Amino acid sequence: MKLPFQDYLSEPVTVKRGLLPIEWLTVGYTAFTTILMLIFGSRMSGIPGMTALRAAALGTVVLGLLLSRRYANRFTQILRIAMQLGLLAFWYPDLYEVSRIFPNADHIFASLEQHFFGCQPAITFSENCTSKFLSECFYMGYLFYFPMIATVLVYYAFMRPDGFEKAATIILGSFFTYYIVFLFLPVAGPQYYFNAIGLNAARSEDFQNVGHWFNSNMEMLDPPGWKDGLFYKLLAMIRESERPVASFPSSHVGVSTIMMILALKTKSKGLITILIPLWVFLVCATIFIRAHYVVDVIAGFITAPIVYYFLNKLFK
Repeated sequence: MKLPFQDYLSEPVTVKRGLLPIEWLTVGYTAFTTILMLIFGSRMSGIPGMTALRAAALGTVVLGLLLSRRYANRFTQILRIAMQLGLLAFWYPDLYEVSRIFPNADHIFASLEQHFFGCQPAITFSENCTSKFLSECFYMGYLFYFPMIATVLVYYAFMRPDGFEKAATIILGSFFTYYIVFLFLPVAGPQYYFNAIGLNAARSEDFQNVGHWFNSNMEMLDPPGWKDGLFYKLLAMIRESERPVASFPSSHVGVSTIMMILALKTKSKGLITILIPLWVFLVCATIFIRAHYVVDVIAGFITAPIVYYFLNKLFK
């Protein structure tokens, strides 16, 4: 029995000559980071794995191009785009290998936090928010980061197919934009930095310059909140994938805000109603679980519409 979406996926589409914009983003980011590898390779570890990732990335681009020439339908178009988005799971840990050649800058951002707020909000918030309900809501929001993005893209793919390619390109482009900042500005975030210097030192404003400490140390503070909660346990299980990098600006806040802009563009009340509370919990969670400083979150809010504007222009 043929399912309703099978006709949609097999619908013929016009195959554009050359690469899709989202594939050009992958090629560009691959080329840029490969140049960094050639310049700083002697100071990096994991070069074989990094090289394999770049070869695989270019391989997906070539594969997508060949598939669309043989099967020019909507399924292959979605597959080409999905392959580039899927590589995000591998580009994130790759950041750490490049950024570790530069000294850590957490002491600067912890000092800024103290200057503007008179405390370390990541510590204050996590220690004073004792609600089990809110703890689970925050962890749920944080865990739903990628599912929320996927929900928006699936909505575009099936309900707004003419805008799907642009939405996906903007999402991937926003990740790469933040990643380029992270490459040159290694800020680990409170969960790593406060573990390195000690919570007592952070409370007493003794923000030490740890230099290249995180090159060989990736221990972090235990997550706060309700330890028997389901979402708490789920996050604890995936923490091994975290790296002491990518704190400023908060890409969680920046990309999820861009995702919300895309959701608002659909004018779908159902989609927006589902996403708004999850987005709010996600933003709060970045501070609650001590992944980010408040200045990271503010920078994520400020940069999101700017990144969206320029990527939208670039796509056109």
